[in-house]
Amino acid sequence: MKKTTKYRRNGIQWTPWSQLEDLDFADDLALLSHSHQQMLENTELLNTVSTQLGLNTNRSKTRIMKANTKNNNPITMNGEPLEETDSFTYLGSTINKHGGTAEDVKARIQKARVAFIMLRKIWRAKQIKTNTKLRIFNSNVKAVLLYGSETWRSTQKTLKRIQTFINKCLRRILHLKWTDKISNITL
Repeated sequence: MKKTTKYRRNGIQWTPWSQLEDLDFADDLALLSHSHQQMLENTELLNTVSTQLGLNTNRSKTRIMKANTKNNNPITMNGEPLEETDSFTYLGSTINKHGGTAEDVKARIQKARVAFIMLRKIWRAKQIKTNTKLRIFNSNVKAVLLYGSETWRSTQKTLKRIQTFINKCLRRILHLKWTDKISNITL
């Protein structure tokens, strides 16, 4: 990747002194560009350098997301246009062209719900102590729910959605109906 971006300064302004040109993790790569022309150049250069190194770009997994632009011209690789998308997942986080976190929060809640449902036998087990169930919940469900949350915007709506999900899970673990009224002193 360094061969592709070295001395080019085609990324987005990150600090007054530096630009962010790409995000790399293992075989996942996200190129960032400030203009359409820069993205064309970066894409072609990445493809050229990769080919020289014996690597192939998987075109079916390659997508382009344009944000805040009126340029409708396609980004091409080897003369063929790449598919455009409104959002993509990078390292488990959903990124969309509007920059919001609502989709990512929604996806995280869904993944945590699946983790919670997979552990339903534990929640129903009478021989497992409540304290143990809560520790399992924190380590297996909450961890999935809050993965990547440090990048979310902390709005009241987001916090309420997360807390609502946690409360529903805790009520099921404690076998409480939403109509039950229990004092905090009892717990």
